[in-house]
Amino acid sequence: MCGVIGIIGNQDVFFDLYQGLLSIQHRGQDSAGVITYDGQFHIKKGNGLVRDIFTPEHAERLKGNVGLGHTRYPTIGGGGGEDAQPFLVNSPFGIAMAHNGNVINYAELKKILFDRYHRHINSTNDVEVILNLFAQELADLKVKKLKPEHIFKAVQGVYRQVKGSYSVVAYVAEEGLVAFRDPYGIKPLAFGRRDEGFLPAYAIASETVSLNIMNFSHIEDVKPGEVIFIDKNRHLHRQRLVRKPHHPCLFEWVYFARPDSFIDGVNVYSCRVLLGKFLAEDIRQLNLDIDVVVPVPDSARDAAIEIARRLNLKYREALVKNRYIGRTFIMPSDNSRKTSVRQKLNPIASELKDRNVLLVDDSIVRGNTSRAIIQMVRDCGAKKVYFAAYSPPLRFPCVYGIDMQTKTEFIAQNATPAQVAKKIGADLVIYQRLENLKKAVHTLNPKINHYCGACFDGHYPTGDVTPEILEQIERERRLAHEKQLELNI
Repeated sequence: MCGVIGIIGNQDVFFDLYQGLLSIQHRGQDSAGVITYDGQFHIKKGNGLVRDIFTPEHAERLKGNVGLGHTRYPTIGGGGGEDAQPFLVNSPFGIAMAHNGNVINYAELKKILFDRYHRHINSTNDVEVILNLFAQELADLKVKKLKPEHIFKAVQGVYRQVKGSYSVVAYVAEEGLVAFRDPYGIKPLAFGRRDEGFLPAYAIASETVSLNIMNFSHIEDVKPGEVIFIDKNRHLHRQRLVRKPHHPCLFEWVYFARPDSFIDGVNVYSCRVLLGKFLAEDIRQLNLDIDVVVPVPDSARDAAIEIARRLNLKYREALVKNRYIGRTFIMPSDNSRKTSVRQKLNPIASELKDRNVLLVDDSIVRGNTSRAIIQMVRDCGAKKVYFAAYSPPLRFPCVYGIDMQTKTEFIAQNATPAQVAKKIGADLVIYQRLENLKKAVHTLNPKINHYCGACFDGHYPTGDVTPEILEQIERERRLAHEKQLELNI
């Protein structure tokens, strides 16, 4: 999962890009990058957090009224500097691009690009494949002056060839800003306008919170299979090239997105409150003796408050978060996750001692974080520790851009809630029901009737994920893990 931003305005856009990237830092902490244009491209990319990569000197150098920004954590690619986005090709026109998602047929397309077009892919990042396919489609049109229909035709060519999920922002030098979303709309993408002088400014971002912070309004979602083209005269052209049932990723509302964002018209905070309401009703049926409800900060707070309210229980913030430690789920290695848990959270023992505690978290993936937190709570003298996840059990690999791509990564794989509870040291594990997760999203936007919940139910909406593809991804993932272990020795 990554975060993307694209801006076209009337003055230097670096400051807006920087502020926008800070607002979506939660979507990736491995690397970040910015590219701007003022007649030539200026680029700065690096590993780490946005605040550590960019300096006042970069602000002086990254000039231009057009720019793209990106925050990344690796799915395809090892996370090195070569894989940081945005990417750039100099022909035709000069095109910069960044994306959020995952290309399932990356290896196949990389080979086609080299064998057929002699285009060498120099990284292991799948956006470089999308960029070169888009560039080749434009080159094949052999036009000197781009029109919106040329952009649409080039993206149509990308749609024909690229499998998986992708929300893309790009800039074609001296022509305009481009954005498009895969035909199923799995990954979020929105755009907004800001009136500033003679010509309006436009911005495109993974989450609406970035647009809010950059003071853009008139915010709309990019539709599944839709292309947005904002030309240099700031005329907005849009066309929906492919019409498939919209299948937004359910994990956005569970974990990834900020609570102040709207994803496809659904406020994340409101959705999590509803999830707390539904889960509270299931917990009520269990007749548990609970003294206190404690969230695992930060994403579980909204649901936990609602659970405590519905069940008339005490709510306590008994786990204190160090806000200078990153999100453990998206840390690049299992060892990093384990090490960071105690650095990230510290318990208030007086709120836990001699109490039956209901811990509330967004999900249980690998179980390492949950196990460590439960042990911390027990060490503080808790009598019983119940663990509630406001998402359903995660059991199936994600091939669309979330860093859980092998079956062995899921503690709930082939395990009952009772077995999961035993593995993580809880007295009981309570999961959200999948139908209630879908119900929460649908309640807040009745137009959404289909979902990508592949990590929960194993149904891959694009229809092209075969057992062979899953096996290949798992094999590549295993080899990458072994290579990482060798580097750590």
